[in-house]
Amino acid sequence: DSRNRMPRSRGGGRGGQEAGRAELVSRSLQSAQHCVAGRDFGTAYAHYLLVLSLAPELRDDVKETFQYTLLKWAEELDSLNRVQDLFGCYEQALELFPDDEVICNSIGEHLFRMGFRDEAAGYFHKAVKLNPDYSDAKENFYRVANWLVERWHFIMLNDIKRNMTYHSAIQKVVRLGCKTVLDIGAGTGILSMFAKNAGAHRVYACELSKTMYEISRDIVAANKMETGIKLLHMKSLDIEVPKHIPERVSLVVTETVDAGLFGEGIVESLIHAWEHLLLQPKPKGKDGNCEEYGQVIPAGAIVFGMAVQCTEIRRHHRLGVQDVAGVHLPASVKFQSLAYSSVDSEETAEPYTTEKISRVPGGYLPLTESFETMRVDFNNLQELKSLATKKPHQISVPVIQEGVLDAIIVWFVLQLDDEHSLSTSPHEETCWEQAVYPVQNLPDYFVKPGDHVMMEVSCQDCYLRIQNIHILNADHGTDVERGSNKNEEESLVLRSEAELCSALASLQTSKPDEIRQICTLESTEIALLNNVPYHEGFKAAMSKVLTALTPNKQMDVEGIGGEMNSGNSQDRNSLHIAPDPFYVLDVSEGFSILPIIAGTLGPVKPYSSVEKEQHRLTLDLISEANHFPRDTLEFWLRCVEDDCAVLQRPKSDKLWSIIILDVIETSGLIQQEMMEKAAISRCLLQSGGKIFPQYVLMLGMLVESQTLVEENAVQGTEPTLGLNIAPFINQFQVPVRVFLDLSTLPCIPLSKPAELLRLDLMNPYLNNSNREVKVQICKSGQVTAIPFWYHVYLDEEISLDTSSETSHWKQAAVVLDNPIPVEIGQEVVLNIQHHKSNISITVKQ
Repeated sequence: DSRNRMPRSRGGGRGGQEAGRAELVSRSLQSAQHCVAGRDFGTAYAHYLLVLSLAPELRDDVKETFQYTLLKWAEELDSLNRVQDLFGCYEQALELFPDDEVICNSIGEHLFRMGFRDEAAGYFHKAVKLNPDYSDAKENFYRVANWLVERWHFIMLNDIKRNMTYHSAIQKVVRLGCKTVLDIGAGTGILSMFAKNAGAHRVYACELSKTMYEISRDIVAANKMETGIKLLHMKSLDIEVPKHIPERVSLVVTETVDAGLFGEGIVESLIHAWEHLLLQPKPKGKDGNCEEYGQVIPAGAIVFGMAVQCTEIRRHHRLGVQDVAGVHLPASVKFQSLAYSSVDSEETAEPYTTEKISRVPGGYLPLTESFETMRVDFNNLQELKSLATKKPHQISVPVIQEGVLDAIIVWFVLQLDDEHSLSTSPHEETCWEQAVYPVQNLPDYFVKPGDHVMMEVSCQDCYLRIQNIHILNADHGTDVERGSNKNEEESLVLRSEAELCSALASLQTSKPDEIRQICTLESTEIALLNNVPYHEGFKAAMSKVLTALTPNKQMDVEGIGGEMNSGNSQDRNSLHIAPDPFYVLDVSEGFSILPIIAGTLGPVKPYSSVEKEQHRLTLDLISEANHFPRDTLEFWLRCVEDDCAVLQRPKSDKLWSIIILDVIETSGLIQQEMMEKAAISRCLLQSGGKIFPQYVLMLGMLVESQTLVEENAVQGTEPTLGLNIAPFINQFQVPVRVFLDLSTLPCIPLSKPAELLRLDLMNPYLNNSNREVKVQICKSGQVTAIPFWYHVYLDEEISLDTSSETSHWKQAAVVLDNPIPVEIGQEVVLNIQHHKSNISITVKQ
């Protein structure tokens, strides 16, 4: 209707439009600023979008406040699980600021939290390229790079023996006529390029990881083979002929094997390959051109095992203490490591851990000879199919050395063909680690010559499983008879019924408490429970703080736990203790019994921030066993709306007496956002209250270590047999190596330990964000790395050393891009930069 139409402006023209636009921009800008002040970030964001679309010339002026608004609005959308809106906002922001490193980094953080590591890495990488000095993005990229391009890629590519053996085996079979090749799990594409160089006509390669696929594409192009190698970004199980590749191939090459041989799914992928992608295998005894038949490299494997004593494995998988700093751990709770729990679990999980056994601190003692556990023929489809369904077979191994049974370690010989093989034995110089099956849940672990170690071996859920490990004791008069057929189950024959009864009687132990809770912990959490100095140190430090805060200094710290927990009011009055408790908050990562230790020290209301329900139930049972009144221990994440708000007051009118922060990751790095957490914590402490630890000293030394160099980057083209791979994979090298054991790291110390940095959580004004440290050289050589560790000070007198024998922490090292030659007596200057929780160490030339 014409009557409802807006009247046209007579003054019209451009001037009026400009004035109107300017007024709208001004009003929207004011509204945006008003909304930011009122923390209405969604509306503020909409206003900023309007401002920037109408007045792009204001981009630089509003950039910082726009970034702040975007990040805050993104946090809100994330918490509301409005994922589509979240990434829609980021897309709009990137259109306006395509080269903004802060926005790129923030998108990466959201993607990483959601599990999209490949995509996250792309944004972190872009942010670092846009601003190489942007510490947050660098730290994020380094952390994600470890997920995307695992460190074993570098180690494997530097293993010249491994590369030459694969090269020889591939060259031999291709020259015999296998001209069509499929590389399963191509990684960098090195095996594909070996095949192409050997004369294969057509090479297909599949790689599931987006990052590795893109790296291999660049590498293949750089080596001028892109026309001869077809790369597929997909699982081999999804490849169809002729949809993805035009033909069945005569050779499959793969190295999809882990320390436990089957863990990367080689059995499943080869069954599929034989059924859908490979030509039929050559019948036995029949001649013919290789091109007519299919075969696999590697052709097969023999798996070996050995029973060992190893204190390092033991302390990470078995609880060696029943009392921790005065807290009794009841028999009603059974602690077990993830490697053990996966045996009975319905979930498919790795039933082993991996270790470079030759570098385990404290070494290991073989208790048996090495023994064969299994053989597999990768060129036999029926055998591969029967592996998963075959019943476990029992193995009995005689003990040759007295000791404590801690683990079965496993390695294998990969038979590439009848001429070439690779061993992953701990006695070999190899890029491989070994699989470790920790022994748990036995009444007694002691063995001696004459005993037998029994176990069941199978391949289930694509994993090599060694379970039901137990000891057959020579004293019980039992015989082990092997069946004449090696593959038959070996039977145990007891001489008589009387001996069976005798053997059973000798196994009887006093009836333990009924197990009410099985608590599954990470191996580092079990090592922490076994770390006596850690818990004793915290107990002593907390006692001092609580004593200082108690008005009456007659408080008997050692005895008060029992008195307080007995609920005896007469005792309470005689100690003149105020009824108000002290509030102690433990925000350690993972499982921690520090709140219970705090609860034994007097009128304390301890709060734990453990997240897993089984861990809460376990702590409740431990509290009960230590006679805590019911509900003494609170689980703080139940009391706060979200875990981001874990640092807040216990009650509206109360403050914390002690806040325990987990400053050091078990990997050897400082926890992310640690200083920010400390800043919040300081505001929540009562007068005289303390943060634990109060400060941390970072120590380091200069070393020469070829091992660290080779584990950190591919060293030129020699180890990769002349192929140009190093520059592409080395983009993902990370300057810091984590999870190191300095006590067994192959290295030559070139200096004494030096204090590199002090991080003070209670007095931040003492911290330096940038400092130079002079280090005296005590041995001539080449500096290739700077290992570092920490002394964690709970107070001025009580400290914990993260490099000690009992430590549950590992150490880390900065690896230099280029070695620096040094002479004895010389002084080297290190520049230490500390930004938020990120630390970088560079050598000043």
